[in-house]
Amino acid sequence: MREIFQQDLEQVGNDLVLMAQKVRSAVTDATVALETGDLALAEQVIAKDREIDSLQDGLDAQCVTLLARQQPVATDLRVVVVGLRLSATLERMGDLARHVAEIARGRMPEQALPEQARGVFADMAAAVRTVADDVVALLEGHSLELAYRVMEDDERLDDLHKETFRLMLAPSADTSSLTPQELVDITLLGRYFERFGDHGVAVARRILFLVTGEEAVKSGIR
Repeated sequence: MREIFQQDLEQVGNDLVLMAQKVRSAVTDATVALETGDLALAEQVIAKDREIDSLQDGLDAQCVTLLARQQPVATDLRVVVVGLRLSATLERMGDLARHVAEIARGRMPEQALPEQARGVFADMAAAVRTVADDVVALLEGHSLELAYRVMEDDERLDDLHKETFRLMLAPSADTSSLTPQELVDITLLGRYFERFGDHGVAVARRILFLVTGEEAVKSGIR
């Protein structure tokens, strides 16, 4: 019985890694679609979000079953509880990737981003792809060093998010030509990318709790 339980716990971990890998693919493809105007890629991200949702449903059901049937304690209990929280966080990250793809699709055949905003969003796209890579690595290896680095590196996305506001508010010739729709898109995309980073921090915090049994608080993210 104990061996079967450990196999079930291992399956939870494997499914979380698979879910994180799908989130990484989604956000990578969504940012490429945003930057290149690739309609097919944007639609692919939107369609495949259902796969991430389905994985969350399966993980949640599996964790609830383990809680009900096995009544785990100590470290085993942490694995199950963290699994439930992580599945919800990863699902939200997948939703954010889908939102980016929806904006990209909605502005085609034009690009959603005006020329003067493309530099800062290229940096944000690179940053969220790094977050996605780190989340996969965290779930595979439970590295405390990487978890702390993810929490520290989130400041980069926060700074870039602030830059999007400076871009919109700067009284310059470059920004005075922005249309109302472009301003809305910049606002939404900046928020989506920034929140993706916040969820990456949430994953890092939960891995720290899983490994150490202690909560790590950063910016109120839970």
